[in-house]
Amino acid sequence: MENFKIIGISIETTNQNNQAAADLSQLWGKFYNDQVFNRIPNKESEDVYAVYTEYESDYTGKYTTIIGQRVNSLDNIPDGLVGKEIKNEKLLKYTAKGEMPQAVVETWQEIWSEDAELNRAYVADFEVYGAKAQQGADSEVEIFIGVG
Repeated sequence: MENFKIIGISIETTNQNNQAAADLSQLWGKFYNDQVFNRIPNKESEDVYAVYTEYESDYTGKYTTIIGQRVNSLDNIPDGLVGKEIKNEKLLKYTAKGEMPQAVVETWQEIWSEDAELNRAYVADFEVYGAKAQQGADSEVEIFIGVG
């Protein structure tokens, strides 16, 4: 079980009609172009998290994505940013390996194809972009899926 708090920027999107690809590309761009990482208080580390939460149904419905960083407190959320506590009973870990973001996309396709067997909780899933996330063909990103 891993519970944590995150502060960052968010968008509501859907996987239908490639909407998420466009929305998330825009959100990542905003995170770096606006240097959101410099505005996040009480950070626990420099790792960047992409959290998928507030699912309307399953992976075919609407959901909210938050790109941000783990913090030890939600007492101070700067204007324009969002804060959320992420709670999961049980997590499954996947590791996307290779060129980003393609490796992450392929890993999600694998997860979606196993949706029926995984018994996903659809509370919160997240990706962790740490030190290994930007190493070209040798990149690694961890993906955690909440399960029931």
